[in-house]
Amino acid sequence: MHSAPEKLVGALVNGIAILRYLQKASGGVGVTQVARDLGINPSTCFNLLRTLVHEGLASFDPSTKTYGLSMGVVSLAQGALAGDNHIRVLHPELQRLSLKFGVAMNLWRVVSEDRVVLVDRTEPTATVQISMRIGQRLPLFTGAFGRCFAAQSSLSRAEIERRFNKIRLARPPDFDQWYAGLNHVREAGFAVDRGNFAIGITTVAIALADAKEQPFLAVSAIGISEQIDDAKLDSLSSAMLRLGKIADQSG
Repeated sequence: MHSAPEKLVGALVNGIAILRYLQKASGGVGVTQVARDLGINPSTCFNLLRTLVHEGLASFDPSTKTYGLSMGVVSLAQGALAGDNHIRVLHPELQRLSLKFGVAMNLWRVVSEDRVVLVDRTEPTATVQISMRIGQRLPLFTGAFGRCFAAQSSLSRAEIERRFNKIRLARPPDFDQWYAGLNHVREAGFAVDRGNFAIGITTVAIALADAKEQPFLAVSAIGISEQIDDAKLDSLSSAMLRLGKIADQSG
């Protein structure tokens, strides 16, 4: 266990706390609410928020007088991820699959015991696209990639069910059937979600394991269900499994 530094810079600690608070907020929040929830002096909180806005890490909506995260945070995250060998290797492959199958390809990284974050994505050259933003976070057991992570999880059935029941889905599947289907995911090496995460949307996913055989990345393909028939689904899932082998070699 690492001991804490003897002296922390209070302003920096509070500023980081504010950024984390804004990240978890579902919408814009006012300075009074931020100060109250974090236990920061309102005047200090206002000055910190104003500084974060000036530095491009937070945004301010003058019409509602509320604050939120800005794209500057995403830029910092992209810089941190630039050295990730998996992203460098997989990005051109994701782009190739997007163009070949007309689907959006997303790369997700596990960032905590119950969350993943979108770290890379590519889009097809189609008029109608399904777009997600870099930095978006989702519960670990969401959609197709969630089935992959659950299939490889060492958690008990009861704990998986507890986390599963907290996820907001457009059309939640029956948990017993969902859990029983994890055996097929283990055998096939990929998972499919048709309309549960979002109505009319099909997602296909594979999970990638690290050197300790722990899943830490997932690749998901997202497309309109009517445009992904069984034949296309079979070709797409096969291509994604080959992509997983490329990722293993790059690790």
